[in-house]
Amino acid sequence: MSSGTSRDVLGRGLRVLGHAIRTEPRLFTIGTIGSSLFGLLIIANSYVVGWVIGHIVVPAFASHRVSAGRLALVAAIFLGISGLRVASIFGRRLGAGYMQFRLQARYRSAVTRRYLSLPPAWHQRHATGTLLSNANSDVEAAWVPIAPLPFAVGTIVMLIAALVSLFATDWVLALVGATLFPSLFGLNLVYSRRMSPRQIRAQRTRARVSAVAHESFDGALVVKTMGREADESRRFAVFVDELRDSLIAVGRLRGLFDPLMDMLPSLGTLAVLLLGAWRLQTGAIEVADLVSVAFLFTVLAFPVRAIGWVVAELPRSVAGWDRVQAVLGAEGDLTYGEGSLPGSGPAELRFDRVTFRYGDGPAVLHDVSFTVPSGRTVALVGATGSGKSTIASLAVRLVDPESGTVAVDGVKLPDLALSALAGTTALVPQIPFVFDDTVRGNIALDRPEIDDDRVRAALALAQADRFVDGLPAGLDTAVGERGTSLSGGQRQRLTLARALAGRPRLLVLDDATSAVDPRVEAAILGALRGTDSGASILVVAYRRATIALADEVVYLERGRVVATGTHAELMATRDGYRELVTAYEKAEHQ
Repeated sequence: MSSGTSRDVLGRGLRVLGHAIRTEPRLFTIGTIGSSLFGLLIIANSYVVGWVIGHIVVPAFASHRVSAGRLALVAAIFLGISGLRVASIFGRRLGAGYMQFRLQARYRSAVTRRYLSLPPAWHQRHATGTLLSNANSDVEAAWVPIAPLPFAVGTIVMLIAALVSLFATDWVLALVGATLFPSLFGLNLVYSRRMSPRQIRAQRTRARVSAVAHESFDGALVVKTMGREADESRRFAVFVDELRDSLIAVGRLRGLFDPLMDMLPSLGTLAVLLLGAWRLQTGAIEVADLVSVAFLFTVLAFPVRAIGWVVAELPRSVAGWDRVQAVLGAEGDLTYGEGSLPGSGPAELRFDRVTFRYGDGPAVLHDVSFTVPSGRTVALVGATGSGKSTIASLAVRLVDPESGTVAVDGVKLPDLALSALAGTTALVPQIPFVFDDTVRGNIALDRPEIDDDRVRAALALAQADRFVDGLPAGLDTAVGERGTSLSGGQRQRLTLARALAGRPRLLVLDDATSAVDPRVEAAILGALRGTDSGASILVVAYRRATIALADEVVYLERGRVVATGTHAELMATRDGYRELVTAYEKAEHQ
């Protein structure tokens, strides 16, 4: 990395720290005051030690006696300084630690909220493991320098005070400090420039490892089924080895830097002793002065390293900050209006000349127009890739069309407030998702208006009440991560009950009952068509029996609506429709 790039990283890192200070000024002030007090007490302690040696210990050796009063005074002074140092350490660590904790908590929440506000299309372009890394390790990395920051600021105060006290003591010994302190800063600067590319590489590699690990764990069933454990382990090992090498490179540089940081104050102490002995012989200083200065140099090494800790972590902080800001600044929000829907009961859904494409890809839907009348059930039928799931996503506004409009009861979806849209529509997707919670928790989702009566009514509509009653603790049964204790059909019915508990006016089922028995599916759709559900229904259907239950069928081919009508009408007039439905039926009975 060039020196210009290193300076840029340093400058950006300082701007990140400035942002942190502006965000939490009180905690930073507490930590800095505590750290500055700690540094000043180190200097005071050095001069107290020198005074004790020069004015109590040396005379005591000369006279072979010391008064008890003087010993008590020395003990009281050292105890007082120790007590103040303990208080300063407490203030420094409380301010720095709490500041770091609050910043990390604030930005983890901000990243998580941003994830929830971004549309599914954005999430599809980013690996889940990378998103987890953004919310965890990247946020942590962005604020790593906060812990030593007040200590480093206090150390700078200490070094300035130390230089002043050294010149007040003896200008010759002060020159040693005037040479040493810039050398320490220069060493930290060189260290930062060398460390910067290593820390950035390590942080990026952490994200890649997280992404690959999540993908491997999430696909564990596929990996085991296909017997690809060894291949997946080798793939994962490539990224782990890269991370290991990155961290080793960081450790090696740190291993070289730390001894140098320890060595410089030791060399300063040696220089002070040599020059101090000469100045002592000439009568320019006293024993107390020499001991104070020498002791001061011996205790400088640890506080000065705090500056190195901050500088060393700045590249990692910048890398983490950039990745966090990439999420917080991501574009693609679905903006919502302030409209609401009048009336109650089943709502009408209307697609009017809707065209849609994913990203820069080809159009998935072409001028799609159809209507789901209020209180009616409409089935979407088409071959794989014809756009059925896309229509389901558009119907509940997970995505917006490129052109055309989607409206509910005559109100365009973008004009609706989020609460109005969420309270009116509900989607049950192809792949059910069950939270690691109880049955009740999965259905109610902490919605205050949904009590146990509504939970049980939704379970009955979804034909799930019988199997839930058979669970060990009924509604209080924990179903495990992603519902691992349930079958595929049970998970589907549970997610359907979750949607029904909100009493939507428009229910969209994207092949949501494919894993249940056909008789159970018929019972579910029969219950939903009854008056109890109070919803219009758009269902992506494959089974002939399911399609036949719909009031109307919308037949799709390659993203276009080619026919609408009842199932019987399309079977009689559309060869492609008849062949498709017959093929579905044959495949189901094989």
